[in-house]
Amino acid sequence: MNWLNLDKLTEILTAYAPKVAGAILTLIIGFWVIKKLSKVTSNLLEKKKFDETVRPFLVSIVDVGLKVMLLLAVASMFGINVTSFIAIFTALAFAIGMALQGSLGHFASGVLLLLFKPYKVGDLVTINGETGVVEAIQVFNTLLRTPDNKRIIIPNGVVTSGVVTNISGQGTIRVDMSFGIGYSDDIDKARSIIKEVADKCDLIFKDPPIDIFVQELADSSVNFAVRPWCKSEHFWDVYFYMHENIKKAFDQQGVSIPFPQMDVHLDK
Repeated sequence: MNWLNLDKLTEILTAYAPKVAGAILTLIIGFWVIKKLSKVTSNLLEKKKFDETVRPFLVSIVDVGLKVMLLLAVASMFGINVTSFIAIFTALAFAIGMALQGSLGHFASGVLLLLFKPYKVGDLVTINGETGVVEAIQVFNTLLRTPDNKRIIIPNGVVTSGVVTNISGQGTIRVDMSFGIGYSDDIDKARSIIKEVADKCDLIFKDPPIDIFVQELADSSVNFAVRPWCKSEHFWDVYFYMHENIKKAFDQQGVSIPFPQMDVHLDK
């Protein structure tokens, strides 16, 4: 009886050992080749100046696709019916898909964002009322970094179903600001001071020229609309520069910046 078992074991090892060894060797070499191909694909996309937003997504698709093909090839070495396996895998994927309809919706939205590119990594955008710089466009979510360094994660389905404002996507941007002076101050003098401050800022374009005009006669101030142009990435630099230096210039040249106040007259 022991001899029979030994003969049977020897027969099984003789029949399957080469296949197992071949499968292991195929997996080792296959995964090594796939790793190299993924790296080559990434370097090629980078060399061709391919959009850095889409690059990781494409590399991951190539990597996963090649690994699935490798596993199917190894399964066929053992005589497994690959066609039946694909059918089972498809049915399983369909069942999982039905259970994850919301996630698949976000996935589809992520693909649309990568294809049509309403914004890219580095753009300043407003999405669903949240403003920030796009850090990453993932398969399911878009990551924003706010000016105060918070990370906001927005599902891609929300992005494609709502309004997206790409603030910096055009490369140049207008910085809209408002400055008030007192009713007793000289309008032309204030306009000249604002123009001088803007001219000293190297980040502000000379063409198109800055707009400086009276926007409103408010309750306690005459308000100027000030609208210089600059590169998109310099938006906050220009915004903060103008506010600080216009305040300093007004103080130096005796132009008042009023604040809300109430005059009370008492009759004796």
